[in-house]
Amino acid sequence: MWQQVFSLRMLITLLMGYAAGLPLLLIGSTMQAWMTESGVDLKVIGMASLIGLPYSLKFLWSPLIDRFPLWPSRRRGWMTLSQVGLVIALLVLSQFNPAANIEAVVITAIVIAFLSSTQDITIDAYRREILSEEELGLGSSLYVVGYRIGILVAGALALLMADNWKTIEGAPNWPLVYQMMAIAMSVGLLITLIAPKEDAKLEQPRTLQEAVIGPFVEFFKRDGALTVLAFILLYKVGDSMAANMTTPFMLLKGYTKTDIATVVKGLGLFALIGGGILGGILCMRWGNLKSLWFFGFLQAISTAGFSWLSVSEVSMLNLSIVIGFENFSAGLGTSAYSAFMASMTNKKFTATQYALLTALMAVPRTVLSSPTGVMAEMMGWNMFFLFCTVIAMPGMLLIPVLTRKTAT
Repeated sequence: MWQQVFSLRMLITLLMGYAAGLPLLLIGSTMQAWMTESGVDLKVIGMASLIGLPYSLKFLWSPLIDRFPLWPSRRRGWMTLSQVGLVIALLVLSQFNPAANIEAVVITAIVIAFLSSTQDITIDAYRREILSEEELGLGSSLYVVGYRIGILVAGALALLMADNWKTIEGAPNWPLVYQMMAIAMSVGLLITLIAPKEDAKLEQPRTLQEAVIGPFVEFFKRDGALTVLAFILLYKVGDSMAANMTTPFMLLKGYTKTDIATVVKGLGLFALIGGGILGGILCMRWGNLKSLWFFGFLQAISTAGFSWLSVSEVSMLNLSIVIGFENFSAGLGTSAYSAFMASMTNKKFTATQYALLTALMAVPRTVLSSPTGVMAEMMGWNMFFLFCTVIAMPGMLLIPVLTRKTAT
């Protein structure tokens, strides 16, 4: 087993996670900081959140990636193309002043979002195709760890650079920051070029029509297809609903922003990474479905922890226990959950099926979490978090059904 843990494939998976995570904040909160310091109107900055729309719509062009292979191989070719595009687009973005060229900044950022989401599609498909079924859990967790590292580089490190690198006029040197981020992105391109080649014998769609329709036909012909979709939708619904309100809860409870930053961004991050790595290793030993059951139980307990926090005194120790356990169990659950979704894809249509399943996975985080503020006001924090604990049960009750209908 340890040969699999410390293999080149796992290292490549980790580094590709970094490449996938890097662009996200460069067109998100980091770019918003640049806009703010450049004097861009707050209304425009708020509307700029729509720049990330391609991440939600990536399944629309994923059939093209399944159908048309590029040099040097089916998946690495699309990764190379998107990563070269990302490096160039970041360099182009660095040439604009948001205050004077906001249209050019927004258009370039949309291009970056499109290229980044295309990179995500191909990395997800590549990871599925180079890892064995038993390696998917650890591979998924290492991908998430790399993704977090990419976010830290594009977020905390970029802001630190902007604070310390000044122009002649004394303003933050944002163009230089984005040029350095372009160099950081080029690391992903180097990794892609040295990454092991996927199996060239894998079947692929013969026509574009087959690439568009085939993923749906193949998936829904399976025994238990609707059960799989219901499980993906419900497994993390309680966790997602609770997570949507944890920051307002902590602030209203009396914890300061410094308390939250120290515990959530410090202890929480290490707990999430540790949980992800351990979860991946346990998935290799237990299989995905057994891991999903145990990790889902721990996720439910961690949500109930916020209910306990709501009736306990304000204490950094209490906050650390709840946040640490919540992030640790989230890391465990995410590794098995991602591995399960990957295992549910057919390698002929990996890009399209994975993109569609991840879009479904995002529904609890977006649509189903939208009324949580109203619910918390009506129910009170204690009952709200208990409700989020209970609502996690239907997803877990589907696991025995999945065990009968699918292979681990």
